[in-house]
Amino acid sequence: MKFQDYYEVLGVDRDASPERIKKAYRKLALKWHPDQNASDKEAAELRFKQISEAYEVLSDPEKRKKFDRFGEHWEHGQEFEPPAGESSMSREEFEAAFGGAGGFSDFFRSAFGDDLRRDFAGGPGQHGRYRFRGADVRADLSLTVSDALAGGSREFQVPARVGCPSCGGTGALSQHVCPSCAGVGQVRRTKTVELKVPANVRDGLTLRLKGLGDPGGSGGEAGDLHLTLRLLDDENYTIRGDDLETNVTLTPWDAENGTKVEVRTARGTATVDVPPGSRSGGLLRLREQGLAKRSAGHGALLVRLRIDLPKELSARQKELLRELGQVAAAEPGGAV
Repeated sequence: MKFQDYYEVLGVDRDASPERIKKAYRKLALKWHPDQNASDKEAAELRFKQISEAYEVLSDPEKRKKFDRFGEHWEHGQEFEPPAGESSMSREEFEAAFGGAGGFSDFFRSAFGDDLRRDFAGGPGQHGRYRFRGADVRADLSLTVSDALAGGSREFQVPARVGCPSCGGTGALSQHVCPSCAGVGQVRRTKTVELKVPANVRDGLTLRLKGLGDPGGSGGEAGDLHLTLRLLDDENYTIRGDDLETNVTLTPWDAENGTKVEVRTARGTATVDVPPGSRSGGLLRLREQGLAKRSAGHGALLVRLRIDLPKELSARQKELLRELGQVAAAEPGGAV
């Protein structure tokens, strides 16, 4: 697979700010979302995956730092590779090398942090391996606001690492480096994950899906998937921070006389009272009906009024409109 320069994928400079990267991602994700490209959905899906992968790396400070330093080999930068012939060691040998069981534990805690869990397979006098917890994986899931508000479950694909099927995850075949995984023991794949969209959905909400990260070493438990939801504007809603803006179209007579309309909000359905004498472009604010906030509560739903005629008018309606125009033209000041 040809190496992708993530900066080129998003169309930003290498010194672009996080805000610039996020803005570029949102623009491209909306343009290439498969639902917006029904005529060539396969090509759109591929492009959309490339954009999401680029943003996943460049939006994470640590991943971006590695990418800037190692380029196409950023994922393997500074990886520890044990010397040949030293893949196995007895429990006593390990403890002696690191100053006893406590010293061994302290060594790995200082080197890898408490998040790296491990246990030993094999009792005293036996050779065994330490099982390592798999790495956590971060990924983005882009949803239009309409899809997010609809709730329900969504299937999506994320890049993943799985145990190499050629060597069984050992990294070697007949004492030679496995050509399929280059000795790493894992290969990149994509996997399908099903997610139930939470009721408190908001842009930037990160969900932790246990056990859906990279597989553990030597049979250790898998890491977790940290999934960040990215909401995209669509034809029905525009994101304004924690607020949402939507349009409601009224007939001229409903705007003049006042009416009630039903709108979909982030918390369900709400009835909007349109006051008599409303004009096109007017804005009504529904408190606590927008997106969930980071701390507590919800933003507002902003309802923008648009006035238009129905697509089909009866003969009587057309006659009355002509009469209205004549009356308006005859009055002082003429028609407006």
